[in-house]
Amino acid sequence: MERRTKTAALGAALLLGAGAAGSAGAAGPAAGEPRAAAEATAPKEPAAKEAAALTGTAGLYRPGHDISFTFDAHLAEKDRMDPAAATGTFRLRHVFPDGSSGWARARVDCLITGGKVAVVTGVVEKSDRWPRGRRVGITVHDTGRHDRLGYSWATQDPRQGDVPLCTSSAPFEKVDGLTGDFRVVPWQPVHR
Repeated sequence: MERRTKTAALGAALLLGAGAAGSAGAAGPAAGEPRAAAEATAPKEPAAKEAAALTGTAGLYRPGHDISFTFDAHLAEKDRMDPAAATGTFRLRHVFPDGSSGWARARVDCLITGGKVAVVTGVVEKSDRWPRGRRVGITVHDTGRHDRLGYSWATQDPRQGDVPLCTSSAPFEKVDGLTGDFRVVPWQPVHR
C-alpha cells in the first residue's frame, strides 16, 4: 500500500512539475474558479437516448490531501459504436498537505463503459499547472458509495506524451463516500 501511495504521489508530482515547467508565466483563472466552476457545472442526469455516461463528483480518500474529481461525460445513442464521439468535461483538483495545489479541466475525447466500470480520456484545456493540450485518462469503478478511481499519470511519466484514446490505469484509489458518488451508465452492445 505504501509503495502504491508513493507511486501515485510521484506521478502527481511529475505531472505537476511538467505542467509548471510548461506553463511558467501563463495566466490562469481566478483563484476561486476551480471549485466554483465545478459546482456551476454539476453533472446532469443522463438523457434517455445515451449509450454510455460517467457523471458525478467525489473526493478521494487520502489522509492529508484534498483531491476531488467531477465528471460530466456522455456518449449519445447515435454514436454508440464510436467511443471517440463522447462529449463533456471532467475536472480535478488536488490540495497537497503542504498547502500547494493544482487543478485542471479536460474536454472529453473518449468514453467507454462496461458494467459499472468507465474509462474516459480528455485533453487538458485549462489548468494552473497541468500541461495544456495533453491527453490524460481516468478509470472509475462505480460501486455505490465505495467507488474506486485510477488515473493514467500514476503509471506514465507525463513528459512521455499523451495516452491513447480511452486508456488509463486500474482504479486503485478509494473514493470517500461522504464526499459524493460517481455514476456509470453501462454501454449495451446491439445484439442482432
